Amino acid sequence: MFDAIIRGAQVLDGSGSGLFAADIAIKDGRIAAIGELNAQAARLFDARGLVVAPGFIDMHSHSDMALFVDPRSESKLTQGITTEICGNCGFSAAPCLDAAGRSEMETWRHAHDVKANWRSMAEVLSALDEREIGVNYATLVGHSNLRAAVVGLNNREASPAEIDRMKALAAGAMTEGAYGLSTGLIYPPSCYAGTSELIALATAIAPYGGVYVTHIRDEHDGIVEAVEEAIRVGRESGAGVHISHHKACGRTNWGRIRATLSLIQESRRAGMDLTVDQYPYTAGCTSLGVVIPAWAHDGGPEALMGRVRDQRRALLAHLQDIAEPDGWLANDGGWKSVIVSGVRTDRNRDCEGKSIQQLADERGREPGEVVLDLLAQERLSVSVITFAQCEDDIEAVMRSDIAMFGTDSCARGALDKGKPHPRAFGTYPRVLGRYVRERNVVGLAEAVRKMTSAPARKLGITDRGLVKEGFWADIVVFDPASVADTATYEHPHGISKGIRYVFVNGVLACEDGQLTNALAGRVLRHRAWQRML
Repeated sequence: MFDAIIRGAQVLDGSGSGLFAADIAIKDGRIAAIGELNAQAARLFDARGLVVAPGFIDMHSHSDMALFVDPRSESKLTQGITTEICGNCGFSAAPCLDAAGRSEMETWRHAHDVKANWRSMAEVLSALDEREIGVNYATLVGHSNLRAAVVGLNNREASPAEIDRMKALAAGAMTEGAYGLSTGLIYPPSCYAGTSELIALATAIAPYGGVYVTHIRDEHDGIVEAVEEAIRVGRESGAGVHISHHKACGRTNWGRIRATLSLIQESRRAGMDLTVDQYPYTAGCTSLGVVIPAWAHDGGPEALMGRVRDQRRALLAHLQDIAEPDGWLANDGGWKSVIVSGVRTDRNRDCEGKSIQQLADERGREPGEVVLDLLAQERLSVSVITFAQCEDDIEAVMRSDIAMFGTDSCARGALDKGKPHPRAFGTYPRVLGRYVRERNVVGLAEAVRKMTSAPARKLGITDRGLVKEGFWADIVVFDPASVADTATYEHPHGISKGIRYVFVNGVLACEDGQLTNALAGRVLRHRAWQRML
């Protein structure tokens, strides 16, 4: 007697091979049998006309704290995601050793009743172990966490002794379960590090099989040099390299993605392990604070708040400069292409969904003044959607055999506030519907490989990412003829269509877009942790 049998399916096993007909049996959380099964089960699922694939792996997630607030992961499960890779862009839930990080944790504790009192990677993973969560959770260790703990939030080089301390923390996080090191080289304090520091830290994780995952230093005019830096880090450290949300921003940079892909492929032919991920949208989403120059961030959030108040003239001059015809923001489309997607308080809730230019016009103020007002009133917690990319580049990355996918979003609920980027709910069905079925940019089997076995193999997750006997039964069943995203920039919480069943560790977690409220996810730890037991 099996726990469940999925009957009559067309199977894509995640390897990139084509469809084959089979039944799939589940027992004790794992895939127990594949084939024409004449057996009994506690529950049967009719998959005739549907495709069975491994559960999708979100290679670039930001649910580091989200599962403590709402463990259901509605936005992820309803699009077929069963595993999230967190700790991206240099920020992870741990280690949390600096005063600013502890203060932020205190904010979470009071605002969301989160029992957040951990310091190490081991402690945060143990805290998640004690909870029921909807998806599997894996994480990288954030470079900003390491730098904040050892160097602080100031704009300066790390000393040799400080680099040694960060190396020890990075290696320790690997032995406690992290899958690699992430950097966010446009965000402070990660952006204050030089290349030699990055090489040293990547060298610390390489012996454990850790991956260097990077939000590169520049996705605008300096994109080629930024990719070259990432390649250098991998070459000199020996660590595998993965470039996050690979894209070229700004109209004059459109098309340069072909040069960066060529650089990556050349390094791969030389024996390096380089890959990228992407989200299938021409808009990104980030903090409004990225328009503020690095010097103003020196010393951390409180120092920045003081400069927003006391050095307003200098900051307004900078904001005007970047919007001039030769400025990077103008190249991105100007203030009309910067849309407020989320704020901390209800004071500015009416700003969500409006561009900075629209708000400036409504208020009779300069766009820079609106930016500084919002940052001050919301204590820097303002997220924005920015339209700066082109479809041709998206398709060029997607056609490459080195690409994977990621939402670049935290887990959300359909009733959440704000107007988040639609990628939170729609990334994977959008690929399957728009880019596979409608535009034929990539084949179905190859798209599924990029969503499943490719990220598992990159990170060293050896028992997920394939429909294979003995593997954990993370499974998605979808209709290839109707699967599609419904989330839009105006209505970003739309549940995708065509995702029929989602199983997490053998438990039905989602059916026809509705959560079953089964919380069957697990914390995943890198194999380096097992060696330390």
